[in-house]
Amino acid sequence: MDKIALTTTPRNCFFASTLPKTPSFSSPFASNHLYALPLSSSAFTNHRLRLVSRNSASCRTVKCSVSEAAEPLTASEKRQLKRRADVRNIAIVAHVDHGKTTLVDAMLKQTKVFRDNQFVQERIMDSNDLERERGITILSKNTSVTYHDTKINIIDTPGHSDFGGEVERILNMVEGILLVVDSVEGPMPQTRFVLKKALEFGHSVVVVVNKIDRPSARPDFVVNSTFELFIELNATDEQCDFQVIYASGIKGQAGLSPENLAEDLGPLFESIIRCIPGPKIDKDGALQMLVTNIEYDEHKGRIAIGRLQAGVLGKGMDVKVCTSEDSCRYGRVSELYVYDKFSRVPAESVEAGDICAVCGIGDIQIGETIACKVSGKPLPSIKVEEPTVKMAFSINTSPFVGREGKYVTSRNLRDRLYRELERNLAMKVEDGETADTFIVSGRGTLHITILIENMRREGYEFMVGPPKVINKKVNDKLLEPYEIATVEVPEEHMGPVVELLGKRRGQMFDMEGVGSEGTTLLKYKIPTRGLLGLRNAILTASRGTAILNTIFDSYGPWAGDMSTRDQGSLVAFEDGTSSSYAIASSQERGQMFIGPGVDVYKGQIVGIHQRPGDLSLNVCKKKAATNIRSNKEQTVILDTPLDYSLDDCIEYIQEDELVEVTPQSIRMCKNPKLQKKAR
Repeated sequence: MDKIALTTTPRNCFFASTLPKTPSFSSPFASNHLYALPLSSSAFTNHRLRLVSRNSASCRTVKCSVSEAAEPLTASEKRQLKRRADVRNIAIVAHVDHGKTTLVDAMLKQTKVFRDNQFVQERIMDSNDLERERGITILSKNTSVTYHDTKINIIDTPGHSDFGGEVERILNMVEGILLVVDSVEGPMPQTRFVLKKALEFGHSVVVVVNKIDRPSARPDFVVNSTFELFIELNATDEQCDFQVIYASGIKGQAGLSPENLAEDLGPLFESIIRCIPGPKIDKDGALQMLVTNIEYDEHKGRIAIGRLQAGVLGKGMDVKVCTSEDSCRYGRVSELYVYDKFSRVPAESVEAGDICAVCGIGDIQIGETIACKVSGKPLPSIKVEEPTVKMAFSINTSPFVGREGKYVTSRNLRDRLYRELERNLAMKVEDGETADTFIVSGRGTLHITILIENMRREGYEFMVGPPKVINKKVNDKLLEPYEIATVEVPEEHMGPVVELLGKRRGQMFDMEGVGSEGTTLLKYKIPTRGLLGLRNAILTASRGTAILNTIFDSYGPWAGDMSTRDQGSLVAFEDGTSSSYAIASSQERGQMFIGPGVDVYKGQIVGIHQRPGDLSLNVCKKKAATNIRSNKEQTVILDTPLDYSLDDCIEYIQEDELVEVTPQSIRMCKNPKLQKKAR
């Protein structure tokens, strides 16, 4: 019987090998020593160890994971499909705040994309104003760098689960991913989501343990947790044999071990070229390009972005645009661009395997195929997961309508919402019960809130109702969406947070300590209804220290009724301008949203009542002027009003309330239609 030795390669790839009884070389495995695997016990029991024979080729070489196509290829297909060695297409995916965009910054700087004396702002890929303000990535961005004569097309993707639709379609353009994982937190909910999608596509994965310079970094735990995640997601043996790179994105350093980082990101670039295959192309075949992204330019019109799957695309070429076998139309490519460094560069022609931008086809849509005019066939269209939350958009009906906005009619609102569908695949828009109401469905409240924020900056005025979950009926049973919520909270605040999640029908399935800072990680399965308005409540319960992350899990049985808000609202009694005299007496009833000198209207929500149920107040009342002389005016001390952002307002409102959104103001009011019904 051969002895079985369990080893790890220098790349942290896990495999089993067999050794002969009498080794012909001096080997530490010759004696019956027990060697430690850098695997946790659960990963060790879960993983199916492979016994490899003495003559097996994999005993001699361990190569990087390159998953081939699942379906067998015919002889003619094998002859036609070749891999380009001079191009790599990669997507950088990770959970929010794990350092994707900062890592791309370092990659751009070290490949001399910018001059040495050029001023470059932080997070250069987050070019949108809204992205810079919130510190998150919302839209995926393309760039490219050149490393040792190999062009690397890099796509930076969003980290929030609400923008999962962006990640899903971007995976159509690439052959491999850099999975960035925080060196303390390890794999988080969005890490699981993007990895699951990448493994389904059969992409190669390079795991980057980022922020390795953090004081409480625990790289071994993170690598083991990531390996367990691969096993849970039914990754193939080749995919489980992943490359691990340890990096500090902010310092621009990477290495094969956490203790020995190089001075630059050289090891990361080498791993990309060695472990992620070039695009598999049919160079001499009929032209095929799947449109996976759309941009708009005032001068050039719609710009279609995608990877060329087969053939050669040239400037001025006549092409066929296909949605399905039966539905095709014709167009001409007026201009052609490729990505070079941080900009789009005009090109005369593009070969299969490269990512390019095409102008000239005015009605092109995401998911359509640009194909050969004569013999082109469409590629499979892009599929994204269904939305889980919906909100009602309607025209502004408040007395202040038209004061600030440029676009206020239902036709303006309808055109803008349906235009959003052209780029935002994960969103759906339907006509509501009345002509001036539209139902917008998305992946989460943040997904729809970003649309609302963009619209108000463009000059739109409208009203939105509270978010509602999208339920399903299967076999006459009502099902609702459930999400996995992970909460990082200090131990001293754990009690109130657990109580809060329990009230919202959450079921805890895991609890563990994180790092050396006395933080606990709680994992819950909770109905999406229970998450609406939860973020502010959790911050209040934990005194601002808790971090909440959620991701859609599945549909499950209806969890029953739940109360998400215990307090009522303070509602303005009449139109007018608020006075300090009236607010001084009103603030004894609860917390105010407004200060003195603010225009209000009847039905506007001006504060939070300290008890359940709404209370109407007169916040415009002035002190009565009499002919009695007083020695001194009474000094009034007013509390600072609550400053609610758009996200906070949408979390706060309930069934009979609306948020009024204008370019300069965000107000809340009672829904007048529901008020009439109540009477």
